[in-house]
Amino acid sequence: MSYPYQIKSFEEYQQAWQYSVTDPEGFWAQVADNFYWRKKWDRVLEWNFKDPDVKWFQGAKLNITENCLDRHLGTLGNQPAIIWEPNDPEERHRVLTYRTLYNKVCQFANVLKNNGVKKGDRICIYMGMIPELAIAVLACARIGAIHSVVFGGFSAQSIADRIQDAQCSLVITCDGAFRGGKDIPLKSVIDDALIGCPSVKKVIVCTRTRTPVSMLKGRDVWWEDEIKAVETQGNPSCPAEEMDAEDELFILYTSGSTGKPKGVVHTCGGYMVYANYTFVNTFQYKLGEVFFCTADIGWITGHSYIVYGPLSAGATTVMFEGIPTFPDAGRFWDIVDKFRVTTLYTAPTAIRSLMGFGLGPVNHKDLSSLRKLGSVGEPINEEAWHWFKDNIGKGRCPISDTWWQTETGGIMITTLAGVTPEKPGYATLPMPGIQPVLVDENGKEIEGNGVSGNLCIKFPWPGMIRTTYGDHERCRKTYFATYENLYFTGDGCMRDEEGFYRITGRVDDVLNVSGHRIGTAEVENAINMHAGVVESAVVGYPHDVKGQGIYAFVILENMSKDLDLFRKDIIQTVSRIIGPIAKPDKIQFVSGLPKTRSGKIMRRILRKISENELDNLGDTTTLLDPGVVEEIKRNRLS
Repeated sequence: MSYPYQIKSFEEYQQAWQYSVTDPEGFWAQVADNFYWRKKWDRVLEWNFKDPDVKWFQGAKLNITENCLDRHLGTLGNQPAIIWEPNDPEERHRVLTYRTLYNKVCQFANVLKNNGVKKGDRICIYMGMIPELAIAVLACARIGAIHSVVFGGFSAQSIADRIQDAQCSLVITCDGAFRGGKDIPLKSVIDDALIGCPSVKKVIVCTRTRTPVSMLKGRDVWWEDEIKAVETQGNPSCPAEEMDAEDELFILYTSGSTGKPKGVVHTCGGYMVYANYTFVNTFQYKLGEVFFCTADIGWITGHSYIVYGPLSAGATTVMFEGIPTFPDAGRFWDIVDKFRVTTLYTAPTAIRSLMGFGLGPVNHKDLSSLRKLGSVGEPINEEAWHWFKDNIGKGRCPISDTWWQTETGGIMITTLAGVTPEKPGYATLPMPGIQPVLVDENGKEIEGNGVSGNLCIKFPWPGMIRTTYGDHERCRKTYFATYENLYFTGDGCMRDEEGFYRITGRVDDVLNVSGHRIGTAEVENAINMHAGVVESAVVGYPHDVKGQGIYAFVILENMSKDLDLFRKDIIQTVSRIIGPIAKPDKIQFVSGLPKTRSGKIMRRILRKISENELDNLGDTTTLLDPGVVEEIKRNRLS
């Protein structure tokens, strides 16, 4: 399988980008011609950013799993599709060839059908990083069910919110999951979540940890039993449901600047084309290479670059159950060595964490198979970039510092490995088909180089968000209402003298903690649910490992109580309501918050205090009580 749309030189990149801007429809039609469509499109693109209403490949019919599985069987049937490495290095790894994966997906698709799942039903998937997670995702897509994968670290309340929002009819989970030295009781968390979720009629439970679980008669069934039932029916195949290019493929919930997570909706045709195109070009993938993305499938990175991007390209993709520091900090390098990994795509948080262990865990590991490195989740700082390049890539592997979002579906600005120029700390240049612009606060475009502004995109691309599930107005307000006729990313950005882009961080009330977006309002809502809390305000601050840490300023009803215990209680409350990823790193108890006379909390001031910029707070005389600021400064946590 060759990729006629793979860019091989900087000159080709410049030509492709120019073509994609002057004739976007011609450009994307040419790329899309390389996929299997049951029926070709009548129109490539119809769009406006006002409503917003974006449709790609209108009238086309397809099923994404036929492009990820069926079309590879003749030529790549015996090639590894997924290599799974378990949490415990002593446990045997698994290799699923394209033929095996196809059979297992068909089998589980029939299980879903036996359990009443129909095209258009929403299915919640809450599993650990085992091959069955990828199988479940693809099985949903095969029969036209819409999957909503929830990261295995979220709390029962967070899962319940997502299930209720999407009105899921079925949940797929495991008895438990292994993550480092921990066992996560997934089924038990699901049981708690489902107390308030009457839409869920069935729960399919896959065995992983052999943790004792409660199984409700009539609702809960074992994955293994359901597979046996399908086997006795004697028909392993499952015809793929014909989908319209604009039919919904999946919902993925992401934090926003308001408390309620929003369900980002991606559709079948455009998402498939974009995930594949960006995978093949960013990582310059060649057939037979081993691609290792260290993300969890619960995040968009796992959807696009463990499952759909690599599999639609006939690639071999590594899926890892564990964490980078268990049983020791050499785990990533062991996996690279063991499977002769060609491309390693990971997060700056992981890199910075591993830097802290020095070079001992890297030494004596054979990393000679590596050809390309990638970074995702947040801008990678220069120190980490050089450490990654010098010690892991041995100075010979290009680094793709990729910028993109859940909402964009795939990589937007990046170095194409070994093809376009790289620069430490910079995402560099846009993918073909992507038209970034920088605007000022009034939405006026800032032209030229050596400038900074808010990053927007001025023309649609196939992988972009179509709506927020069940609330299209929220989609319009969040992404398309800030600046007219532009998609607003929520990120600040600078464009240097060479025209390279550098992302400077969020400009809205969203934190980027270890590459995961968490809304400040979401954390504040959770803190405020603690019985002793009157009010709170949350901001981000620079964190050596996570990129951003969470700093909470909290007013208590009674300041004379045991404050250390209160801190622990608040952390426990946030963990229970959202999940451990959202717990504050610092909690400062205060008597008041800096507010305007209209009652608005001035988070800008709190952010400066958290960053220790105490002499740069701006004018505080207009505040309701300027004295509050002095008290907060005095008691700032270092």
